[in-house]
Amino acid sequence: MPASLSSTKTAAALRTSARVSAELLLVLVAASAALWLLGRMWSVVWPLIVGLFLTTLTWPLARFLRRHGWPAALAASVVTVLFLVVTAGIVALIAVPVASQSGELADGVVQGIQRVREWAAGPPLNIGDDQITGAFDTAVARLQDSIGSMLTAVVTGVSTVVNGVVTAVLALFLMFFFLKDGPRFLPWLARQLPGRLATDVPVVAARSWETLGAFVRSQAFVGLLDAVLIGIGLWFLDVPLVLPLAVLTFVSAFVPIVGALFAGLVAVLIALVSNGLTDALIVLAVIVVVQQLEGNVFQPMIQSRGLGLHAAVVLLAVTLGGSLAGIVGSLLAVPAAALIGVVWNYLREQLGEPPREPETDEPHPPATVPS
Repeated sequence: MPASLSSTKTAAALRTSARVSAELLLVLVAASAALWLLGRMWSVVWPLIVGLFLTTLTWPLARFLRRHGWPAALAASVVTVLFLVVTAGIVALIAVPVASQSGELADGVVQGIQRVREWAAGPPLNIGDDQITGAFDTAVARLQDSIGSMLTAVVTGVSTVVNGVVTAVLALFLMFFFLKDGPRFLPWLARQLPGRLATDVPVVAARSWETLGAFVRSQAFVGLLDAVLIGIGLWFLDVPLVLPLAVLTFVSAFVPIVGALFAGLVAVLIALVSNGLTDALIVLAVIVVVQQLEGNVFQPMIQSRGLGLHAAVVLLAVTLGGSLAGIVGSLLAVPAAALIGVVWNYLREQLGEPPREPETDEPHPPATVPS
């Protein structure tokens, strides 16, 4: 006969399950409250995050200058100015060639539209000019009807641009202060915290800083890899503006999903208006292959090694972050997962039991035989 259930053990198991469920519920409530508070403070938190990202990129140079006797304020000022110069150079590297060839590109766009129109007029579509004109008039009428929503979208876009400029300026100032006073932060924090927190929090903060730096460096490496591979493909097909497109690909790699789509769309469009439909399709195939290799091979492998995360965790984190918070969530998902891993590993170190030394059987002294 099967053994009957013990009422005592069953009640104990139910009590344990209820206690664990209540504790998990409290943790989820606390996490939800923290996320809500973070959302309310996002106008301050987002420039802070961007400033930290920029600081991880520029800190090695500032540290090098400080180690060679430069004052902290001077080193931070020089690095900040150099960062602005490099950023302006990247913008000029993209904008100047595009402006110099804008007339040629405009003519290519007109020719491309004309080729598409001629192709649509032939078999198998056989779309006549009257149908094209009618479709164009219908599109114009719809645009006129939706002029109110378009104005709302324009106002929203202008507001977004203004917020982006304000965020960039705040992040730049924060980067300067982080470069200047960053090494003083952890000792100051240790003096402000009571008891054991004065030891635990600075250690976690230092490890989090190292992890954040590893994320930014790995993302920059992935972007450089994309730019080189796509640039080689564009150069091989003799597509104009290869260098600006490569730089645009590198910069857009820091904005997941949308950045890659935007850079790819620009490259395909330029290939279409300059080289024709065949080369545009080849460029599209090259970009799709490179992006698939980046998203499924390069990025998970590089970030998993640099951040101590498994490749599957990286993929799941990006997917979850994108579904919860869109582009910003995709951008912050991997570093957030890495920081959670830092805190978890530190808690395991503090809460874990020290390894037990293996018990060894000491040899017994030989028995003495009575004489």
